[in-house]
Amino acid sequence: MTLDDLQSLIRATYGAKDARRGVEGTFMWFMQEVGELASALRGGSVDEQAAEFADVLAWLATLANNVGIKLDEAVRRKYGEGCPGCRRSPCCCAAAEKP
Repeated sequence: MTLDDLQSLIRATYGAKDARRGVEGTFMWFMQEVGELASALRGGSVDEQAAEFADVLAWLATLANNVGIKLDEAVRRKYGEGCPGCRRSPCCCAAAEKP
């Protein structure tokens, strides 16, 4: 499944609810799922971790849908040439630098 496929699936499944909830409400759900992922990474099983990664990605797709961002295009623009800082893959930025 591509990012575009995921966004389309989420839009078809939850689009009307997501639009009613709005960006602010959706962001709060997204952050809750990030917290659940953090808990799963600390002590959950591999299956629990996988489920939480899926939830975080689904809520990220929902947020992107709500504001009209195509995730595949955004990722390609930012990371399509490698590291956004040094433009290489693998990254050769200094260890203290972001990313």
